[in-house]
Amino acid sequence: MPIITNIEDLRRLAKKRVPRMFYDYADSGSWTESTYRANEDDFQKIKFRQRILIDMEHRSTRTTMIGQEVAMPVAIAPTGLTGMQHADGEILAARAAKAFGVPFTLSTMSICSIEDVAQGTDNHPFWFQLYVMKDRDFITRLIERAKVANCSALVLTLDLQILGQRHKDIRNGLSAPPKLTLANMINIATKPRWALGMLGTKRRQFGNIVGHVKGVTDMSRLSEWTASQFDPKLNWDDVQWIKKLWGGKLILKGIMDVEDARLAAQSGADALIVSNHGGRQLDGADSSINALPAIVDAVGKQIEVHMDGGIRSGQDVLKARALGAQGCYIGRSFLYGLGAMGQAGVAKALQLIHNELDLSMAFCGLTDVEKVDKRILLPGTFPTV
Repeated sequence: MPIITNIEDLRRLAKKRVPRMFYDYADSGSWTESTYRANEDDFQKIKFRQRILIDMEHRSTRTTMIGQEVAMPVAIAPTGLTGMQHADGEILAARAAKAFGVPFTLSTMSICSIEDVAQGTDNHPFWFQLYVMKDRDFITRLIERAKVANCSALVLTLDLQILGQRHKDIRNGLSAPPKLTLANMINIATKPRWALGMLGTKRRQFGNIVGHVKGVTDMSRLSEWTASQFDPKLNWDDVQWIKKLWGGKLILKGIMDVEDARLAAQSGADALIVSNHGGRQLDGADSSINALPAIVDAVGKQIEVHMDGGIRSGQDVLKARALGAQGCYIGRSFLYGLGAMGQAGVAKALQLIHNELDLSMAFCGLTDVEKVDKRILLPGTFPTV
């Protein structure tokens, strides 16, 4: 077993073990991938103020996200096709999150269904991410299923009314369902660990959709339905409809503009996520960490502000927290762990991020994550309003 010291180690191992079409799906952006790269690169420009001779004992990274206690200000982000990175991937990731004490968010486009994850975690509360489809009856039933499964928050994604052009997915034939071209089958044959895992599970289709939509009884019927279902007319009135239908904690994902942030605050949602969809939608958009301070300044007293995009270490979490994010979401970081080592890999990713957050906070002179703010950052190195 290779020695794992950081998220990059997990990424390299996942690249070896996961078929190319699914690895590329996780580790890519749209068009030129400039925003995808900026999400990571802009974190590196931010520098810390190192402090000394301060009592560093009794440190705590515990805080809350939408009123829920968490072991650190991190949640696992909703990611589609997670169960194709590793067999039963969503269940394994949810178990790792439960054990660590952070929220797990299940995607509408997951392989394991809402019911699978609920059963696989002994009905432990988790969050559910919703894509709004044209089929409103399906959406109504999907929300009801999330309630029955004891989901404690609904994450409504607002930036995928249409799909960004993702060149690697096009080249690999990544679609719903994935195309098993000769090149893909040859590549899968070089990943025996992955293949054996997939042969050993019955969960190999979109569990929240197949069997729950009229006429979609298997993966062969899914492609046509999916292509026609994302709703380009989605608007703020739909947010109000979903908020009323759900009736619980609501988080709005995909906010990158101050004006949209103000509308999100006015909507009555409990939190918003500053997010550019991991650089997978509008290429050329700003990085999430650059967009964060202006949004916090505009609405941070009216609505809880979270962020995602580019989080690859506990230091990134600390920087986001310093710039006003109550919590962060990790997508690729946990997917690398999952693809590399299954549930143990997700647990390892969380442990690495927690350790880096804990130690870096101490080096900056603080022992409580609740007291982290801009004072720990070197002036002139971080984005301002």
